[in-house]
Amino acid sequence: MEYRYAAIPAVAGGLMLTLLLWWAGASADALDLDGATGALGIETANALRSWLFPWAYDPQAGASVAVTADGASYLALHDTAMQIRFVAVFLFYAAGAVLLVRRLPAERGRVWQALLALWAWGVVAGTLAVTVSAPWLIASGGRGSYRFLPQFAALSSTGRTVLVPLALAAAAWTVFVTRLASKNAEPQPRGEVPARAAVVAASAGTAVVAVSVVVLSYQANAARIQTMFTGGGFLSEPGDLLRQWLLFGAWNGPSGVGLWDWLLVRFGDVLLLAVVWCALRWLPGTLTRASVPAMAAGTVCAVVLGLLVRHLWLVATGGRTPAWHLLQAASGLGQGTSAAVLWGTLAGVAATVVLRVAGRRTGAPSAASAGATADG
Repeated sequence: MEYRYAAIPAVAGGLMLTLLLWWAGASADALDLDGATGALGIETANALRSWLFPWAYDPQAGASVAVTADGASYLALHDTAMQIRFVAVFLFYAAGAVLLVRRLPAERGRVWQALLALWAWGVVAGTLAVTVSAPWLIASGGRGSYRFLPQFAALSSTGRTVLVPLALAAAAWTVFVTRLASKNAEPQPRGEVPARAAVVAASAGTAVVAVSVVVLSYQANAARIQTMFTGGGFLSEPGDLLRQWLLFGAWNGPSGVGLWDWLLVRFGDVLLLAVVWCALRWLPGTLTRASVPAMAAGTVCAVVLGLLVRHLWLVATGGRTPAWHLLQAASGLGQGTSAAVLWGTLAGVAATVVLRVAGRRTGAPSAASAGATADG
């Protein structure tokens, strides 16, 4: 599919995601109405506030907007931050969706793969938008130079829970528009990838992700990352930001808990790696061309989906049935997306390189045997 045709559903999906997030942020004002807390409950109302307020255009009561003689300037900085946030959501989603729609068209046999990839990419786009707009929000608080990196890490980790359902809606809309735009188009060819090369590439990419899941996320190593780099001045205390971008969580041995409970939690990490391996195994053969950008974007989406699967597993095995506990568990949706961007990109690039090297080695003996058969 040409870029000009792929741009139509990508722009449509970007607009849909942006409008849905703007609507979600505008709905946050309803939580301040009289009786809202009594009807929903204090815990539910507070949870919904934490989900919606990062996307609210107007600063809410108690927001960190400086109240000084230059209050109007700080309020303008807050408005600028939200403008950047919503524009960035559209741009990030549209840019990634163009690549995914072109290399993974939503045609017969690829609809569910395209839907899942676009869903995960919507979560990534929202996370990146929150990240790039965070400095303006910090400046609007009037304390931009005080512990900048801890503030940056805290603000850039917000607003992810509401992204998950809204990104799914935007992905479904993108797939629908793609189907309409390509209704009369010929089916796109699939990449021809040797099975052995695909397995080796998937294992290499999964090993890259496992460096974070198994090695860096071990509690002792995670503590070293938190405290090893102290920085200085404006860039002091980078530990929280490093953990956000390098780790998918933290784990330790089974001391203090039952072995069965520990194994249940660790099985979530196994599911994460299994989702990544399966996606990397089948992705090269599903794409129209296994290019480096397409493989990197697809792997990022696979890691995000793996994180969602791991989170659902932990919720399902946690024994939390009351509504408040389920609501609290839902607040963890989207965690680890920043690290997924970094490690997914590295894993996708590594898998592509290994795929091409292994493909050449697999293709050379095949060509030689074909030549020998022809001579005979």
